[in-house]
Amino acid sequence: MTRLHAQLSRFEDAFPGFRTEIVEGSVVACPLRPHHAGTVFAAWKALGPQLGPEWDVVSDVAFPLDEDNEFCPDLAVIPAREANRNAIAYPPDLIELVVEVASQGSIRRDYEVKPGRYASRGIANYLILDPMNGHAVTMWNPGPDGYRGRDTIPYGPDLTIDSPLGKLKIPTAGLPVDPKARPRP
Repeated sequence: MTRLHAQLSRFEDAFPGFRTEIVEGSVVACPLRPHHAGTVFAAWKALGPQLGPEWDVVSDVAFPLDEDNEFCPDLAVIPAREANRNAIAYPPDLIELVVEVASQGSIRRDYEVKPGRYASRGIANYLILDPMNGHAVTMWNPGPDGYRGRDTIPYGPDLTIDSPLGKLKIPTAGLPVDPKARPRP
C-alpha cells in the first residue's frame, strides 16, 4: 500500500482540477466538471442522514486494492471510527458501498475495470451514477469474477440500494444530466 500511495501522491498537486488514481498500473487524471460535482454532492447529501452513527461517507481518498490499482472513489461508505482518523488512504475491506460518477473519460474504468476489482474485494454494493446517460447502474452480490446482480435504472424515481446497512435511497429526479453528452429527441 505504501509504494502505490507514494506513486500517487507525487501526482496529486500536479493536476489541479483533476482527480488522480492508479488503475491497472497507470496513473489516471480525470477532469472534474460541475455535473460530476453536483452528482457527488447530491448522493452524499442523500446517503449521509440515512447512515447510523457508526458509518460515514468519504470522498476522493485512496483505497489501494492491489499492486496495480489504487482507486479514489467519488464516495465510499466506511465505518465512522475509520473516517474520523482523517487518513489519506484506507484498506478497501472497510467499504460497504462505493459510488462512482461516470464521466466521458472514465467510462471503461467505471463500467468495466472497477466492478471486477471492487467485487473481488467483497464490497457489497457498487453504484454508478451516470450524468451522460441519465441513469444509475447498481451492482450487488460480489464474487471473485465480478458482481452477480446488476440493474440499470433511468433517473426519475428514487433509487433504492438494498445494502448490508439497510435500504438506502437516493433521489434521482434532480440529478444533473449533461445536455451535450445525452442525445435529445
